[in-house]
Amino acid sequence: MSIDIDKIRADFPILSTKVRTKKLVYFDNGATSQKPQMVIDSMTNYYQQQNSNVHRGVHYLSQIATDAMESARENIRKYLNAASVEEVIFTKGTTESINLVANSFSKVFITEGDNIIVSEMEHHANIVPWQMMCKEKKVELKVARVNDDGSLDIDYLKSLFTDRTKLISLAHISNVMGVINPVKEIISYAHSNGAKVMLDGAQATPHSVIDMQDLDVDFFAFSAHKMYGPTGVGILYGKKKLLEQMPPYQFGGEMIDKVSFEETTFNVLPFKFEAGTPMIAEIIGLSSAIDYMQEIGIQNIADYEHELLEYATSKLEKIDGLRIIGDTKNKASVVSFVVKGVHHYDIGSLLDQFGIAVRTGNHCAQPLMKSMGISGTVRASFAFYNTKEEIDVFMEALNKALNMLT
Repeated sequence: MSIDIDKIRADFPILSTKVRTKKLVYFDNGATSQKPQMVIDSMTNYYQQQNSNVHRGVHYLSQIATDAMESARENIRKYLNAASVEEVIFTKGTTESINLVANSFSKVFITEGDNIIVSEMEHHANIVPWQMMCKEKKVELKVARVNDDGSLDIDYLKSLFTDRTKLISLAHISNVMGVINPVKEIISYAHSNGAKVMLDGAQATPHSVIDMQDLDVDFFAFSAHKMYGPTGVGILYGKKKLLEQMPPYQFGGEMIDKVSFEETTFNVLPFKFEAGTPMIAEIIGLSSAIDYMQEIGIQNIADYEHELLEYATSKLEKIDGLRIIGDTKNKASVVSFVVKGVHHYDIGSLLDQFGIAVRTGNHCAQPLMKSMGISGTVRASFAFYNTKEEIDVFMEALNKALNMLT
């Protein structure tokens, strides 16, 4: 199956938008992706036809809303190839999922004198929760190095493990560079050393086939809005045997079994970690986004986006003074770059005048910027609704911008 780009683009209403009289070229998919009409319609239908709270009512609307949400959970389970729906927990997004694990896992499995490992390439959301936990628990935070080309220094990473290493938390794919980490190798090595593994999968789920049982990862987090779904909802996958031992992260309605002033007992998985009214419409929207991606084919998406990445990279490499950050072969469809003597914000601002949306700055990865000796980058991140023609427009605009700035 090949990508029918005209049909796909017609499914995304926002792509017909004009920006400063120019046709929108949206290359900020790493920050958030656009939504197909199918996803928008699924959420609208919920509010128009099914709106009710879930799990709490015997009336018709409550029952069909509950069925819709739990059907979405099963759809997500299949997409992840998780062993059970009990391993699929609804959160607000990747950030909350990581915070949940940092809070709850540490209460049971981490004690003073232990250590955990992260890397220099992590998003702040995969640094700060662990940093705060380490301070509270008097635990050492170890940091794996990144090579000059953006790849992980695997030998150095392995040297950080000790018999007190309890967990390693890494980006599956770097949000800045698009570098795909060798996660299966890392997971196997960590497990052989008695450590658990969490993956920040925010950038992986839009671009690659995800299989929890094949990866054998202990925890995996991602956000709907990076994969053509709505904002405000995400998933924490966790192995059932670990989740069962971890205490709840938040407290309130739905996550309880029995409450008295003397004692409270907690609900079963996955509800133990889902306090309060969930993001029902958004969960349905995420499930619809998964359906949309699977209709096209995840591998078809990955292959087409790789073509876009190679095409853009070949064009960018011809610009004098331009340096690509994360110049490795094993990448998702993200290219970050700096231009000697030109500030990344200035480039982004001028590109906006041509209707082109890119991301500029440190991308919530200040430690990576420090290790690379830069203050920030221009990041162009591609989705399967983008085209080589858009890349040509981008390159023409970039050259004009650089002529104005140098």
